[in-house]
Amino acid sequence: MSDENTEIEKKPRSGFLKYLLFLLGGIVFAGIGFGGGYYMFAIEQRSPADEIELIIEQKLRESGQLPVGEQDLAVSETGVTKIAPGSDNQYITTYFEFPEKFTTNLVDSEKFLQLGLSVSTQYDNSVIENITTHSQALRSEVLSVMGGFSVADVQTKSGRDILTETIMEAMNARLIMLEGFGGIEGVYFSSFIIQ
Repeated sequence: MSDENTEIEKKPRSGFLKYLLFLLGGIVFAGIGFGGGYYMFAIEQRSPADEIELIIEQKLRESGQLPVGEQDLAVSETGVTKIAPGSDNQYITTYFEFPEKFTTNLVDSEKFLQLGLSVSTQYDNSVIENITTHSQALRSEVLSVMGGFSVADVQTKSGRDILTETIMEAMNARLIMLEGFGGIEGVYFSSFIIQ
């Protein structure tokens, strides 16, 4: 009979031990899940504008237009600060990427042009605020400029350079009309598709 009592006493303990191990295993797996989620989503992600800035900076370094050493560049919260050689002046370049693509027909063609577009400025954030505020008016200007080019115009690098320059001039003219100041100093394609 004493053997039966010890068996009865062991069964509840082994059941309790199983539940305890099951609970601890669940806590460990939940911790791994939360840790993995934090690692995947809480790490600071780069915006498309930051990616464009890094690509442009890398190309300028490769071409010798920017110094290679890290001591020549200081990173700030608002962008990359360039220190001009022999000067105390600091310039911060800020980029803005339009969230939607620009699509329009080309002159005398059934083909259309679709652009992803970014702009840059070394002025203060008021330029970016003005671009955001008047994005619909600027969108209209960009589409008007794009529609004035032919397929032959935009197939060459020099033609695309003329397109970016014309877009920049049109956007600045619209901002001057609306705000009294343009401030856009560069226009960049994040995508360029002719179909």
